[in-house]
Parts: sequence; structure tokens; C-alpha cells
Amino acid sequence: MEFSRNPAAGRLAAEVRAFLAEHLTEEVRAEMRRTGTFHHAGLHRAMAERGWIEAAIPGSPGGHDPFELAAVFGELELAEAPFHGLATTMIVAGVLSRCASPSLREAVLPRIVAGEVIVSLGYSEPDSGSDVAAARTRAAPLDGARTAWRINGQKMWTSLANAAQYVLLLTRTDPDAPKHRGLTMFLVPLDAPGVSIQPVHTMGDERTNATFYDDVIVDDDHRVGGVDDGWSVMAVALAFERGVVGGALESTALYHHVRGWAATTDDPGGRPLLDRPSWREALARARVDNEVSWLLAQRSAWLAATGALPSLEGSMVKLFATQAYQRAAGRYAELAGPAGLLRDGEPGAAAGGAIDRSLRHAPVTTIYGGTSEIQRNNIAERHLGLPRARRSSGGAKEG
Repeated sequence: MEFSRNPAAGRLAAEVRAFLAEHLTEEVRAEMRRTGTFHHAGLHRAMAERGWIEAAIPGSPGGHDPFELAAVFGELELAEAPFHGLATTMIVAGVLSRCASPSLREAVLPRIVAGEVIVSLGYSEPDSGSDVAAARTRAAPLDGARTAWRINGQKMWTSLANAAQYVLLLTRTDPDAPKHRGLTMFLVPLDAPGVSIQPVHTMGDERTNATFYDDVIVDDDHRVGGVDDGWSVMAVALAFERGVVGGALESTALYHHVRGWAATTDDPGGRPLLDRPSWREALARARVDNEVSWLLAQRSAWLAATGALPSLEGSMVKLFATQAYQRAAGRYAELAGPAGLLRDGEPGAAAGGAIDRSLRHAPVTTIYGGTSEIQRNNIAERHLGLPRARRSSGGAKEG
């Protein structure tokens, strides 16, 4: 299949590059790395002023098609811009546009479009990790009419909760239902009484968060989708998350750093590292992997352009791209030796510290958004038709 960029996507990519040349300063990047928060309010608002946030929302008037959307996120990713706030908010905006009540859409979507609001994702919990269907955060109705809900529980890895105004929260509303049933999604204001946020700093220099919900009261208007139908809403969210909103080109950004450094750095014999067969092989293998990652992402975008929700194909993108990123970072570090373990700003750091940074960051990418093991299970069961072998501790097959 031919995935050459259509003219509109190419023009948009050029527009994004020009925008980043003007707005993405080293100070912005330094703040991102210092705080570990991959969101910058000023940059986000500037993107909103250009209409990119509104155009990124599926189904919005004048919205970008998935190929154009992939071009936007591709340029942001290659430039190492703090775009995670845009990515998570776009996911939630897509979910709200499909699943939320008219009143909730009218209350929140205009503020998202204006760049005033970003939203974090509240799925994982301390005891279940990527098995989000095992959520135990409880939402109980305050009355028989279900006009409001009381939420109690804890979420882990709630990235951007420290910068966001809302969290899309997966809760359990029927504790007696099978695991994938009895779940309900809510859009919870993070300034609501009873919400608390604690930072968690990862080895990849990213700040994520643990979030706690103690007798948090939300109106039923904040429910997203039907009661006990949260798994269907989650399927929509995951389809938007994987393959289109970034995550496929981090190894490509690293490749450009390393290749430029290897071309301008001499070995002890006085010749450029790029002339050494070991470096050329490592870069060639990474380049092939990067091309495969891009093609898988384009296939996912193509499916989205047909109106499908490419959840399975997104799993393929996520699995391959993050594993390729980890392989490349490890190989570069082996070849660079001690210089590959020096951080940003340290004298002699290989590729300006990009190798060390990626060596610590790449393993994290294989975990968030669903671990590689989860992605393999998804592909094995849904694409290859292999039988489900996972069982609960009680021996019963998972529902």
C-alpha cells in the first residue's frame, strides 16, 4: 500500500515545523526536562490559537483527517516538543464527542478547543497496572435516581494530573459483575474536594502521579457513556491513543541525534565514528525499524480515515515502535561506552546526552499505554486467533 503524504498533510507538516522553529525554544525543552512534565501551557495555547486542537478532535468541523493528524504529531515528536497534554486531551475530546452527554460536551469541549483545559487519563491502579479492567476505584450512586456519585479509590501513573483540569476516570459501579463489566467512566474535575495528587518521578525523567479520590462527589452529568458500560468507552479511548497521537517516532528522533553526533565525532584513530562498521550497522538497523514503525502508524491512520477504530492495529504500532526504540537505545549505549551514560550538559556526553536520556526513557514507553505483554496478548487473540490462556487466581476464565 502506498502511504506517501497527500499534499494537505505535507503542507500541514511544513506549517508545524515553521511554528516550532518560532515557539519551541531551548528554554521550553529545558523546563520540560527539569520538571518532567511533557506539557507547556504557553505552547499549548499557541497551538489552540492556530485551530490545531479543534481540528484534532474527531468529528469536529474542519477537522484534520487521520493522515494530517499523524503529520502534526509526527513533527511534534521529531522536534521533541512537550505535546503530551495535546495528545491526552485529544483522546478525551474524541471520547467526549462520541460518548458524553450533550451538556457535558457543551461545558467542556469549547474550553478544550480554546487551549484552556487539558485532561489526564485515570485508568491504572496500584494492584492491577495494565490490567485496567481490574479497576477497584468505586463509584456509588448517592440516591436511587443516580443524580450524583461518590467516588473512592486510587489511580497510579496519572500523568499530567498536576497540570490538568480534569481526569477521565475509570470506576467500578457494579462490584458483583464480571471484570470487564460493571465499569463506568467519569470526567472528574481535579479541583474537586477529596482529590489529592502526589508526584511519582520515573527513571525516564518524566513526572507521573498517584491520584487519590476520597468521597469525591460528581454529578451524573459528568458520566461518560452508559452506567456499567465503561469498557466500551475505554475501547474508544484506546483506539485514539495507539498509533495516531505519537509514540512511533521517538526512535527516529534519537536516530537523528546519534547519526549527527557519530558523523562529527572521531574515534581514537582520528576517523569519524560513522565510518566504523559497527556504528553503520547499528544505525542502518535502527533506520529499517524506524521505517517499519512509520508504515505501521500510517496503516493505523489509514484505517482511522475509513471510519474504523484501529485498536488492534494501534497495538501493533505501539508494540513494534517501543521495542525498536529500546533496542536502538541499548545498542547505541553499548557502542558509545561510558560517554553514552553521561547526561545532558555533562562534558563528553554522547549525542549531547540523548543516548543516556533514551536509554532510561525507552523502557518506560514499553509500559505506559499498555505493556508490551498486553499488546502481544491483544494481537495473539484478536489477529492470530490464538486461544486465551490467562486465568484468574480462582481458576475461572476471565470475562
